[in-house]
Amino acid sequence: MQRRIMSTLKPSVAEKFPEHVAYHRPRAEIEEAAVSMGSSPNDIGIVEMIVCRPAVEARTVLKEGLLDATHGLVGDSWEARGADRDGSADPLRQITVMNSRVLASVAGHRDRWELAGDQLIVDFDLSIDSLPVGSRLQIGDAVIEVTEPPHTGCAKFAGRFGADALAWANGSEGRQRRRRGMNARVLGSGTVRQGDAVRRIA
Repeated sequence: MQRRIMSTLKPSVAEKFPEHVAYHRPRAEIEEAAVSMGSSPNDIGIVEMIVCRPAVEARTVLKEGLLDATHGLVGDSWEARGADRDGSADPLRQITVMNSRVLASVAGHRDRWELAGDQLIVDFDLSIDSLPVGSRLQIGDAVIEVTEPPHTGCAKFAGRFGADALAWANGSEGRQRRRRGMNARVLGSGTVRQGDAVRRIA
């Protein structure tokens, strides 16, 4: 049985995500889980999950997906969402990538990983020291480049995983390690499959 804990969310946020409150881990539990999982590799990693967001709040876990230099993850709603002031999609936020060990620490069971909303979940060191802006990764047949805009948690992240998870991910150490993940753009189109290798090439 899932242990219910007291949520530290603002009431307005908690009311929007009541079904998730029971899964919120306290910070001590998150940190303990993270330590037990150890560090991700920074030479050759692996694609753990590919998540397509066809519409707001919708998630589809894919065995394989096409990363396209123009459209991002084909079938994803990145282009339709728009992030720039003129309503167009921001090419520097085309793809978001999150570390699987971090996600497991805050989300628990793999069935909840897709809730983070990141298209690529990888077991690879995403820290700023490991992957400064401009770094390029070969992921399956595709190539992506790390972009400058930080990828930080929001009320939705807190609603699904808890206020402690958001604070842990967004603190100074969390940002340095990119616990919430990173933004990237597709430089070379190609197919990405679950289980594919992740390698830094530049």
